[in-house]
Amino acid sequence: MKVRKATSKTGAEILGVDVGAGLDNATSNAIHAALDEHGVIVLRNQKLTPEQQVNFTRLFGEPDINFNALRFGIDGSPEIYIISNINKDGKPIGTRRAGENWHTDMSYAKEPAAATMLYAVEVPNLNGLPLGDTAFANAAAAWDALPKKLQDAVINLRGVFDFRGRKRNSPVSAEDIAKYPPVDHPIVRSHPRTGRKSLYIVRYDCTSIISKDAQESAALIEALADHIVKPEFIYQHKWQVGDIVVWDNCTVQHRAILDYELPHRRLMWRTTVKGKAPQL
Repeated sequence: MKVRKATSKTGAEILGVDVGAGLDNATSNAIHAALDEHGVIVLRNQKLTPEQQVNFTRLFGEPDINFNALRFGIDGSPEIYIISNINKDGKPIGTRRAGENWHTDMSYAKEPAAATMLYAVEVPNLNGLPLGDTAFANAAAAWDALPKKLQDAVINLRGVFDFRGRKRNSPVSAEDIAKYPPVDHPIVRSHPRTGRKSLYIVRYDCTSIISKDAQESAALIEALADHIVKPEFIYQHKWQVGDIVVWDNCTVQHRAILDYELPHRRLMWRTTVKGKAPQL
């Protein structure tokens, strides 16, 4: 197994690993360590069944069941949530336009997802070029780059995160809203395995800063959210069929580039790993 950096600050490609063939303990530990270090890892040319993807997800922790998977799931693998623009019998088989704003998965939950995995089953392309990139921004590198004076000013602040803050492209029920009441998290969090600090500000999901008035809250959220997604912190992944991409929701934000429509088909299988409440 080899690890090759994707950019100087964000992401890495794992080479020489066949996930479907099974992994020994040393390789599993090395893959997890690479995720801790780089925030995003890519494994290309993989061929997985749903069961194999769920098993690989367990390397990073306990798989969760996303509320969307109850509608867009795979029979026998409730941990997998389908993201797709494909229709079957006139109905969508998955969420069509997921995650177009910068975010970290389930930040609105009391215990946000620790990690997320996408497996590319079908990738749209135009004239041989892939469409539907996913961009990743390293919020740990963004924290490191803040001036010390600003770090000191924000390190003990907490933000309110609200499920209703972000416009969603799939139906949301009253039950979903009731399941995720507003919660507060530190806006600077420490990684549970490495201790590395990162900014935990998510535009739209983070609706206010505790102890700040509305105007101050909005200004601080905007400033920090803009800082996280500066070009120097970003890796933009160009998908190929068979790609597995795993990202750490503690240290990385992401967004989907929605530059495709049918007849260009996209089909992704998503799994998430249960996390714990963020801590400073």
